[in-house]
Amino acid sequence: MSAPTTAPLPEQQQRCTMRRVQVWLGEHLIADAVAEPAYAARHEAAMRAMFGDLRITNTPLGGKQ
Repeated sequence: MSAPTTAPLPEQQQRCTMRRVQVWLGEHLIADAVAEPAYAARHEAAMRAMFGDLRITNTPLGGKQ
C-alpha cells in the first residue's frame, strides 16, 4: 500500500524554486544572494566574470552546499 501524497504548500513551492548564489574566498562567505532561477543564473555569470578565481555556488534555497 502506498503512502498518501499531498501537494506542497505555496510557500514550500516558492522555496523550492528559489536559488542561492554565494561567492567564497576560501572558507569565508563574501557575497550571498537569493533569487528566482533565471536571475540567479545571470547573477552567477556576472560573479564568475568579476571573480573568476573564487568559488561560486548556485544551489536551491534550503539545499546543502
